[in-house]
Amino acid sequence: MIQAIAFYLFAIVVIAAAAMTISARNPVHSVLWLILAFFNAAGLMVLMGAEFIAMLLVIVYVGAVAVLFLFVVMMLDIDFAEFRAGFVRYLPVGLALAVLLVVEIIFYGFAVWQTDSLQLARRVAPTPESVPNIQAIGDLLYTRYLFVFEGAGLVLLVAMIGAIVLTQRQRGGTRPQNIARQNARRPWEAIRKVQPPVGQGVEL
Repeated sequence: MIQAIAFYLFAIVVIAAAAMTISARNPVHSVLWLILAFFNAAGLMVLMGAEFIAMLLVIVYVGAVAVLFLFVVMMLDIDFAEFRAGFVRYLPVGLALAVLLVVEIIFYGFAVWQTDSLQLARRVAPTPESVPNIQAIGDLLYTRYLFVFEGAGLVLLVAMIGAIVLTQRQRGGTRPQNIARQNARRPWEAIRKVQPPVGQGVEL
């Protein structure tokens, strides 16, 4: 009974927070609603026994992605009125995609409802009950899907390097660092010994 109440509570909050995320006028408020949706989605994962996914939602998405979005939105000077100017023009396309997504979710729900969930779980993930979720995911991730995991890391590395290269700007009037000149410099070229009289400062 308590588990059912917690499930419906988390589910209602997730749906409400997701709706507020896309309907809030202030982008900062949208990010805060998104964080709330992530927390309640993590609660749903805990109820399903997927504690590792719940931990990832809190640590990765809330602790990194959502907070990064929040800092980017707060620090950048963005004209949001200009962004909203084309809302009416793209509204039919957005509504069509939303209807298509809802239809797919309904069909998927009916398919899952008519399928024996226990038999489906045994066929999809034949893992003994004595093996924890984290161990089962680790065994698959670092054995069967090792190259896929490394490929995903390589793609993220290339994306990070590309973002740095694209956002780099050449600024004039600066003094760049000359590593060769610094290494060729001798101590007597950088240090000057002086003996100032008492009561007088050092002339630079």
